[in-house]
Amino acid sequence: MQRKTSYGVSIPDDLVPVGYIAGAFGVQGWVRIHPYSAHADALLNSKRWWLDKPEFSDVERQQAKLHGEEVIAQLVGLADRDAAEALKGTVVHVSRRYFPPLEENEFYWVDLIGLSVVNLQGEALGTVSGLMESGAHPILRVVPASSDTEEKHREILIPFVGHFVKTVDQQAKLITVDWQRDY
Repeated sequence: MQRKTSYGVSIPDDLVPVGYIAGAFGVQGWVRIHPYSAHADALLNSKRWWLDKPEFSDVERQQAKLHGEEVIAQLVGLADRDAAEALKGTVVHVSRRYFPPLEENEFYWVDLIGLSVVNLQGEALGTVSGLMESGAHPILRVVPASSDTEEKHREILIPFVGHFVKTVDQQAKLITVDWQRDY
């Protein structure tokens, strides 16, 4: 079921948060977006963004370009620095259809969150709660499957590299790793 804004505009079901507005850029209403990914392709490819502030609504992007590790953008209807600064902290969502296609054995992080993780011995290690960049490679953040309260607060960190991650089956919602529970 599709949601609608207070203006009656349908909100796409395939929206993915891709970054947040970090503040204004210049004095003519441009904004700085801090992408959640090292690659900002979805932000640069999409002409329509969805913002969660002041209420969930869509906005047309006039221009966007990389500026260091951020994206700077000019949005329709945003004319000055004060208006741009008022959007600070706003999460930017983009329709999944604007994501670039993936090569074999490539994954968007958002697709891995929520997948179950088991080791080669068939032991359930937990569920992927997120990923983080370490500089060398991404790291899976796994919340333990145990019902033990103390263990649930402990996080398992598994390097997302072929040596440890053996299979990712998105259909089965399962990642198999060469990792022991006590590492």
